[in-house]
Amino acid sequence: MLVTEQNYQSLAWEKGDGLLPLIVQDSMSGKILMQGYANQAALEKTFASQLVTFYSRSKDRLWTKGEESGNHLQLVELSTDCDKDSLIALADPKGPTCHLGTETCWDKDAQPEISFLTDLERLIASRKGADADSSYTARLYAKGVKRISQKVGEEGVEVALAATAGDKEELVNESADLLYHLTVLLQSMDLELKDVIQILKQRHQK
Repeated sequence: MLVTEQNYQSLAWEKGDGLLPLIVQDSMSGKILMQGYANQAALEKTFASQLVTFYSRSKDRLWTKGEESGNHLQLVELSTDCDKDSLIALADPKGPTCHLGTETCWDKDAQPEISFLTDLERLIASRKGADADSSYTARLYAKGVKRISQKVGEEGVEVALAATAGDKEELVNESADLLYHLTVLLQSMDLELKDVIQILKQRHQK
């Protein structure tokens, strides 16, 4: 169930003596970023600021992630489970989440494989405007949309040829090349993978 400003008071607050566990998940990659606790006042502040706020048991006060570091968690969506006694916040992280300076509070091996696509997209995005000699991605950006589009076309053909030949190893390799170049092309047009995902979701609902 989605949790909103209108219904958060109906959660099972009594089960946790006024506190419910709050897990924060990267809205794009699906990575688990951190876990804390929230009371009703924390949710009120979260909705008001759109920044994920917890109740700190050690500090005995409300605590907005990033209030000192600036590494906020921009709220995308808040939901609860079937028993209404735990919460998940989908968020857009503004910098590393863990106090140790890492992306998440969990080891990278604990993250879903598909999340690498988001990591790759963010890396590719960071290369826009970089010196053309600094990386292959930067050189592609420097050559412009036309050349990037040509590369996507070339890689698409290579994928089809590999599949036609029944070469699974080559198919996987060429598919990796295609995904990479397609991501560069989307970024060059100020688009993201989530824009493509939204179209797929819309089609799936029809």
